[in-house]
Amino acid sequence: MGALDTVAAAAIDTGDTAWMLAATALVLLMTVALGLFYSGLVRSKNTLNTFMMSIAAFAVATVTWAAVGYSLAFDGTGSLVGGLGHAFLQGVDLAPREGSTIPHIVFFAFQASFCIITVALVSGAVVERMRFGAYLIFAALWSVLVYAVLAHWGFGGGWLMGNGTLDFAGGIAVEMGSGFSALAAALVVGARKDYGRQALLPHNAVYVVLGAGLLWFGWFGFNGGSGFGINDAGVLAFGNTLLAPACTLVVWFALDAIRGRKVTAIGAATAIIVGCVVITPAGGYVSPGWAMALGALAAFPCYAMIVWRPRTRVDETLDVLAAHGVAGFTGILLLGLVAQESWNGVSDGLLYGNADQFLWQVVAAAAVPAYAFGVTFVLLKVLGALMPLRASEHEEALGMDIVQHGEEAYVTGEGAILISSPDAAEAGEQRGVPVANPI
Repeated sequence: MGALDTVAAAAIDTGDTAWMLAATALVLLMTVALGLFYSGLVRSKNTLNTFMMSIAAFAVATVTWAAVGYSLAFDGTGSLVGGLGHAFLQGVDLAPREGSTIPHIVFFAFQASFCIITVALVSGAVVERMRFGAYLIFAALWSVLVYAVLAHWGFGGGWLMGNGTLDFAGGIAVEMGSGFSALAAALVVGARKDYGRQALLPHNAVYVVLGAGLLWFGWFGFNGGSGFGINDAGVLAFGNTLLAPACTLVVWFALDAIRGRKVTAIGAATAIIVGCVVITPAGGYVSPGWAMALGALAAFPCYAMIVWRPRTRVDETLDVLAAHGVAGFTGILLLGLVAQESWNGVSDGLLYGNADQFLWQVVAAAAVPAYAFGVTFVLLKVLGALMPLRASEHEEALGMDIVQHGEEAYVTGEGAILISSPDAAEAGEQRGVPVANPI
């Protein structure tokens, strides 16, 4: 071993490192699962484009995170944002990060996986009409201006963390950050042309349920890995990640049955996500009993939001606000009530005599949505002044798959691609696929 290896081996725990490598891989799988979940929820003509928005997050968010995002989130203890000491991965090596038992590069990779999936989550608000190129630019800027800042606030040494706000695995940066940014994105980009005029139904419920199941599987790494080792906090979060979504499912089944007399697969998949989200900030801080209660309680506001939102003119396509924003908001607030020092070794909540803890959870639940919504709104307004954000009505009618990518998820007819533009025709001919004009 070299000198660096000797120093690292003295402090690094191989068991912790092995678990964190596995947890990182599980969270990275979640982005693919999200692509499957999202693509099943849209119309068939937008399947590939929707999946590609999640895949694009791998490329864009990884690069921006390595360049400046990680440093802004985790370098220093500034109140609002970190420094640039780790820009372009300076000092991110095989030695353990300060106060950690895992190599710094592993910590970086685990945090990168969070940034990646959060960027992908926001795409759910604008699928079926946002131009792919505009989305790539938005994703790069959003990952730095919104996600990195919120990550610093919540678990990178920023003002919320410094004042004792509890957030075990990303209720601030990932869940509320994506949900309220999605609302802003939907408002700026605007509704789909057929929104409110015809039913815009999911085209593949099996994709949706399979994607949700894989997301739940990956969430054991998302929450369990946020203990950063094989320890009590990580084990508690792992167990709670099983319990909370199961309870959300039970309540959601009942709500579905009462409202429509049928228990729907799309509803079940959504319930899984809501349950995973509500336990994300609380996973390592509450008892298993309270985890079950949080899962059950979260079903009510999120279900209500999903039922109410389509009655408005806000076309937030895949209900990121309800499933992530509202569920994350609920988790952050309820954590301030039911956190137990006897389980987490950190702090009690209001119900156990600590009013200050609840106060700071309320502050987080107010400040984070305001920042995420405001910055996202301004960012998209500026981008919209510089470039078209959405496809034309004609392109939207054809579908984003063929217009933006020259491909389709499902070949139409006898292997023919429906086209209405020279670029689409050329794309089909280059692949040896016959093309036909739409009827």
